[in-house]
Amino acid sequence: MAGLSRQKQKLLTMKQYFERKTDENHSITGNKLIDILATYGIKAERKTIYDDIKTLIDSGMDIVTVKDGHSNAYYMGVRTFQDEELFVLVDAIASCKFLTKKKSQELIAKIQGLTSEYKAQQLRREVFVNDRSRTVNEQIYYNLNSVQEGIFEKKTISFQYYDYNSNKKKVLKHDGEVYTVSPYVTVWEQDNYYLVCYCNKHEKICRYRIDRMTNVKVNSEKRRELTDDEKKEVNNQQSVYSMYGGEPTNITLEFENELLATVIDRFGDKIVCHQSTDHSFYINTEVQISPTFWGWLFQFGGRAKVTAPESVVEKAKQQLEVIRKQYD
Repeated sequence: MAGLSRQKQKLLTMKQYFERKTDENHSITGNKLIDILATYGIKAERKTIYDDIKTLIDSGMDIVTVKDGHSNAYYMGVRTFQDEELFVLVDAIASCKFLTKKKSQELIAKIQGLTSEYKAQQLRREVFVNDRSRTVNEQIYYNLNSVQEGIFEKKTISFQYYDYNSNKKKVLKHDGEVYTVSPYVTVWEQDNYYLVCYCNKHEKICRYRIDRMTNVKVNSEKRRELTDDEKKEVNNQQSVYSMYGGEPTNITLEFENELLATVIDRFGDKIVCHQSTDHSFYINTEVQISPTFWGWLFQFGGRAKVTAPESVVEKAKQQLEVIRKQYD
């Protein structure tokens, strides 16, 4: 039994060594592997070490054989995630606003464990976390679990919602009133997580920022079934322009040619662009006319404008007039 236990320990130790200590630039010969196992008190011989490597390969590990002088050497080849995929994951986590710095570091450390320790060092060197404001509410991590559980189990959830006062202190809204909602989907938009749900209090489809929730609980009560119109509204609430509501409206937008890449980023590469002049183009699309939409459009100044329908053009003029009066 002791010999069998040692054999299992040997295979596990070899597996861990290949995963953490080898890659295409760091291979190991059979003899060196025997020496390393000996430091763990595990005895191995050349005639069995190759069978052990074959066993690991048969289990699904991609152990590549190369030459080191006159000897064979081995390293871990293809892994679950490619290097470039790990870089994308790390950069996304490092720049994610709703995660605290501590939680970002914890997640990045876990991702570094998915590659060799040498590649993990490269991940650390490549990570850049800027100084922009991050949420201080680490509870969002657990809020999100409860919200997703409610969605999956099709149960209502309850929570309290808070805002900030002029002293930057958290203040529960409506004197700590408990909100009960039927959750449907989560939306990650502009570095924040939102829950799209049916709110019992407001009797309509609403969105709530998950990092502003507290005391989130999954209830035993089944969530509300949506009508066809409400299902459409849930889809609308997932739109980038829908944070503050607004009726979906077909409009025409005109842009200078230099903004084509920006338009594709926002509306997708399937958006049809029509040449308007030598220096501009226009698109026809559906958006929800809301403060979020005006904020996005007005950032381009005179380089973009809404041209139809006339009712939306008038709304644009009204919005700009409100802004102008701020400076009178």
